[in-house]
Amino acid sequence: QVQLVESGGGLVQPGESLTLSCLASGSIVSIVSMGWYRQVPGKERELVARLTRGGNIDYADSVKGRFTLSRNDLKNAVYLQMNRLKPEDTAVYYCNARTQQNIDSWGQGTRVTVSS
Repeated sequence: QVQLVESGGGLVQPGESLTLSCLASGSIVSIVSMGWYRQVPGKERELVARLTRGGNIDYADSVKGRFTLSRNDLKNAVYLQMNRLKPEDTAVYYCNARTQQNIDSWGQGTRVTVSS
């Protein structure tokens, strides 16, 4: 089982930046991908960015060029650097880890609000 703890959300103005952090613990060796999803009320959770074990990173079209996913293997962490934030980026952001058994683990979520 994998446990995930997120941090870094908050309230920012349009055009500003935030960095989200996700620390993983537990059955880390079984993880094949990690990433970030987001959800707004009334909508399905959507992929923001995902890093696979092979090192490939997938980004949602809406964040390409603005968001950057990175990792620190020593800390078992992934980060989401979010630049040039827009009001439509407002959501609860969830860290995700998927194991070799295709089991998803989720963090508790961190809220990002972009508003003037």
